[in-house]
Amino acid sequence: MSLIMDPIELLTSRVSIPVLTEPGPTASDIETMIKAAIRAPDHGQLRPWRFMVLNGENRHQLGDIFRQTIEMIQPDATDAVKQRFAAMPLRAPTVIIVIARIVEPHKIPVIEQLISAGAAAQNMLLAAHALGLGAIWRTGEMAYHSLVKEKLGLESTDEITGFIYLGTPSGKIKPVPQLSTNDFMMELPEN
Repeated sequence: MSLIMDPIELLTSRVSIPVLTEPGPTASDIETMIKAAIRAPDHGQLRPWRFMVLNGENRHQLGDIFRQTIEMIQPDATDAVKQRFAAMPLRAPTVIIVIARIVEPHKIPVIEQLISAGAAAQNMLLAAHALGLGAIWRTGEMAYHSLVKEKLGLESTDEITGFIYLGTPSGKIKPVPQLSTNDFMMELPEN
């Protein structure tokens, strides 16, 4: 799907869309989103971003990893809680895991590498919006647990920046909040 949208309209109209359904993004859409993601600012040209695309059965595998992790964190978790965690990746047709591949030690601080991966995720969200797809960036405790990283085959130094859920918007889309830019501006204090 290819939409033509004014760039400023694109930037100022994007919202997170939590209810997503089929169809999900095409292979071409995913390629476009990753091309946008890898244009993120990247101090030192470390290219610290990696992307794991999950569709179909792969989402069930991620759900199983989430279930195993919650069983480890909460040994007395009810079956309902375990099922809720197992079903998380099924909230959208496609989930892209954005990973910060941290290089340490390095002259580029870890925080800059993480921010670069975050910028890549944001570029991916904007590209999804431009393509007419719905998207939401999720994290939560599963993004930060070592068992999840291990089961995904990540290095111990890798960080999950987020789970980008993608699909066709379903239901009512919340309006873009009208915020005043003045509420977010600061001035240099006088000395």
